[in-house]
Amino acid sequence: MRLSRKSEYALLALLDLANNYGKAPAKIMEVSQRNEIPKKYLEQIFLQLKGAGYVRSIRGAKGGYELAKPPEKITLAEVIRLIDGPLASVGSASLYFFEHTPIEENEKLLQVFKDIRDIVAAKLESKTLDQLID
Repeated sequence: MRLSRKSEYALLALLDLANNYGKAPAKIMEVSQRNEIPKKYLEQIFLQLKGAGYVRSIRGAKGGYELAKPPEKITLAEVIRLIDGPLASVGSASLYFFEHTPIEENEKLLQVFKDIRDIVAAKLESKTLDQLID
């Protein structure tokens, strides 16, 4: 599994919002500057996160973005799956994004990739945003 830059930025932005959970909404420019994320790119990421129900936007002078769920309800795995797709490095080892691949022909080799998937998924599913904030 390799994270895309978009996933890295999404996680950083969500952690930024988690740090301010329950406080005033964060301005997109502030999140962008604090995390060195290009503003235009962050806008696209927030749109995707908003569509999936992870953030909400508040209009007006005191508006901005905030988490739509408590930080303890958002796992790293679900964010990465939203942005990048499967956690498995091989389609035929994926639980949620299964697709047939040539590696299926060797069950022992396929099992290695399933084991790797399970280890990665267990770690990412056990970590929530609230566990990673200051």
